[in-house]
Amino acid sequence: MEAGIAVQPSVRTNPRTAIQRLGSLRVAQIASFSALIVVGTSVARIPLPPPVYEITLAPAFYLAISVLFPRKVSFWSIALGSAIGEAINLVVTPAPLIFIPGIIWARAPEALIIYKFREKQVQWITVAMVLATIYETVAFLVPDGFFYSYALFSYGDAYQGLAAGFSYAFLSDIFTLVDLVWIPVALGIVAGVRKAFNIRFFD
Repeated sequence: MEAGIAVQPSVRTNPRTAIQRLGSLRVAQIASFSALIVVGTSVARIPLPPPVYEITLAPAFYLAISVLFPRKVSFWSIALGSAIGEAINLVVTPAPLIFIPGIIWARAPEALIIYKFREKQVQWITVAMVLATIYETVAFLVPDGFFYSYALFSYGDAYQGLAAGFSYAFLSDIFTLVDLVWIPVALGIVAGVRKAFNIRFFD
């Protein structure tokens, strides 16, 4: 060592510590975003006349989260937040418990659809959000059609047949497409977050 020059010891990050910190960060992100989606699902609701009844703010949140954050974070945030939010809704307005797994089945895979397109230009991200909303509509429609047809899970009192059951499901579930109105809001959130943090993705 040369005189008068202090040599600092090298600091190496323990890989196990880094993984633990990353794991803790992901858990915190999932918890925070799940809470946000709960609010969007059970509190931030806009009443509308039948047959729509209401529109919730949740899609604006989870569509944006699906672009900005890793696939696991967005998937589990949507699944947990939607399940808890729907459970709260069922306490306020009693309905079949099948609604809880139903909303998970319909919403959570949207994160996987959007994730495939998030590296692309905004036009493709918009297409991904449209496809995700269409998936959600179909994911509600198909099981509901069978439930109404065969009077399963309190969906009706008697067998109606597939044609009648799917017709009834279509008339109620097609309005899920109203969630398309939140796509510009979600894109605005993505743009605002990227500008504020000067980052494309929080990976």
